[in-house]
Amino acid sequence: MDSMVRAASLRGLPQLVDGLGGDGTALLARFRVPAPALDSDDAVIPAPAAGRILETAAAELDCPDLGLRLAGEQNATVLGPLALAIENSPTFGAALETANRFLFVHSPALTVSQIPDPAGRPGVVGLLYRGTDAELLPPQVVDLGLGLFHRIIVLLRGGPYGLRSVHLPHAPLAPVGSYTAFFGADVRFDRPDAVLRVPGGLATMAVPGGNQVLRDIAVDYITSHFPAPGRSVADRVRLLLSQALGTSPVEVGAIARLLRTHPRTLQRRLAAEGTTFEAILDDVRRVTAVRLITQTDLPLSQVTAMVGLAEQSALSRAARRWFGVSPRELRATAAGPSR
Repeated sequence: MDSMVRAASLRGLPQLVDGLGGDGTALLARFRVPAPALDSDDAVIPAPAAGRILETAAAELDCPDLGLRLAGEQNATVLGPLALAIENSPTFGAALETANRFLFVHSPALTVSQIPDPAGRPGVVGLLYRGTDAELLPPQVVDLGLGLFHRIIVLLRGGPYGLRSVHLPHAPLAPVGSYTAFFGADVRFDRPDAVLRVPGGLATMAVPGGNQVLRDIAVDYITSHFPAPGRSVADRVRLLLSQALGTSPVEVGAIARLLRTHPRTLQRRLAAEGTTFEAILDDVRRVTAVRLITQTDLPLSQVTAMVGLAEQSALSRAARRWFGVSPRELRATAAGPSR
C-alpha cells in the first residue's frame, strides 16, 4: 500500500501551474486529485501520486525549478496541526524535535532530523530531509521539501539563520543560480542526502513569539488524534518519560511497569531499536532543560528538580555536555542584551 501525504503539500500548485500557462485543475484531475482537497487540512493523497504530479508539471511546463518555486509560495501552514506545535516551540531545537516526532501527521513517508555535519566542520550540524523508504524521493519532491524546510526556518527566525551550504542528492534540475538565489547559500549536488548545513548553536536559539501553552495544546491534539503508525517502543518510553519527568520516578523499572513488561525485556526491545533507556532519558531531560532555562525565569534549583536531577551541579555538568555552556550562560544568551 502506498504511503500517504496530506494534499496540502501541493497547496499553491494549481495557481503556479496556471501562471506558467498550464491548467492546474486539469493537471490534478489527471491524477484523480480534486483541487479543493489542497485547501483541506484533512485530505490525503498517495505520496507517489504527489511526486508524479510535480514531475509531470515540471516537464510539461518546461519549469525545472518548479519544486523551489512552489516552496517559495508555501509556509508551515501546509503541515496542518503540526504547524502550530512547530511555530510555538521554545527553541529551534525543540521545533526540530517536534517535527521529527510528528512529521508522520503530514506524511509517514518523510522524516527530518539533525545529523553531524557531512563536511565535518566544527560548530556546524546538518539538518537531514529524506524519505522513510529505501526508494529515493523524486527530485522535484526533494527540492520542494528541503526548500520548504529552509523557508520555515527563515520565517521562524525572521530572517537569515546562518545557512552554510545545501546538499542535494541529485544533479541540478535548473541553472545553479536558481538554487543559490533561493537558499542564499552555496548549493552542492549529487551528494548522499538532502541536507541544510547550519550553525550548531541554532538549536538553542529561541523561536521568536513562541507560546508554550499553544504548543502544549497542539501537541496534546496531535497525540490524541493522530496515533503514530507502528509507534516504536522508544517513542512510547519517550512519551512516558516526558509526562513523568519531575513528578514521578523515571527509573527503568517504573516505566517498565507502565508498559506492563519486565525491565530487562524493555531494555532488550530498546536495544533492538538501536537505543537505550538512559539515552532516551538524557534526551528528554535535554529538551526539557533547554525549554525551562531559555523560556522561563525559574530558579535553576527548580529547573534541576523538574528535569529529575538531584543536584544543581548535575544540571551544570549536563548543560555543558548538551550545549557547551553553563545553564546561566545559556539563559543569558537566550535572553539577549535587552532582557
